[in-house]
Amino acid sequence: MDRRHFLVGSLAAGGLAPLLAERAAAAQAAPERAPGVQVLVFDTFGTVVDWRSSVIAEGEKLGREKGLKVDWAAFADAWRGGYGPAMNRVRTGQLPWTKLDVLHRTTLDGLLEKFKIEGLTEAEKAHFNKAWHRLHPWPDSVAGLTRLRKRFVIAPLSNGNVSLLTNMAKFAGLPWDAILSTELVRHYKPDKETYLMAVDFWDLEPAHVMMVAAHAGDLNAAKALGLRTAYVHRPLEYGPARKPEPPAAGTFDFIVKDFGELATQVGV
Repeated sequence: MDRRHFLVGSLAAGGLAPLLAERAAAAQAAPERAPGVQVLVFDTFGTVVDWRSSVIAEGEKLGREKGLKVDWAAFADAWRGGYGPAMNRVRTGQLPWTKLDVLHRTTLDGLLEKFKIEGLTEAEKAHFNKAWHRLHPWPDSVAGLTRLRKRFVIAPLSNGNVSLLTNMAKFAGLPWDAILSTELVRHYKPDKETYLMAVDFWDLEPAHVMMVAAHAGDLNAAKALGLRTAYVHRPLEYGPARKPEPPAAGTFDFIVKDFGELATQVGV
């Protein structure tokens, strides 16, 4: 099965063209505040789901079960801190294509030693590694996505592998129309192949796709390829001590505080 057939198979019955037509008809009944945009793709970790609080909670649960004394906030930050360097090893050819679950597990094994966490069975390590499949959404995510889905085709565009993103969607109740994982093109963001997936799969022009993210670097990479952009401010992604500043007005097409405001801004 090639990647296009995989994508089609992941949609609701009816396929790509009818879905786009349905959402286009909805757009005609609403104010045109994102002209030409048909598909919204979303960064997921930090933009749609609160990875930090979720991983801390998973660690605290494991700690209670195993009698572990660990600074789980520091552990979560260190685990996330290994995310970029691990993917860069793949992007630069130091590693062959390796899905994110495997990269997460390699980082986890190193952190178990660093934080002197002992006594975990292989099954417990495997379950803990899949904490990234069980991330909780931000309070506005499900309702906001549901509103946006009335007008646009919506999908994650994430470095998470397909199984991770599918499990996360089911766990968190995320109403995606399709799953766009960088695994489908075997490149990690910010490689251009990742942002152009939606353009390719839906036979669109870049300006017909809008990237939604809480990270300026992600949006700048998409913008450079001609995609429209929406910045969603998530001040607590890295905890209360590391609040990012929102970008200056005009940096991106939309700058909003949550998905509900984005839906209002685009006329849904």
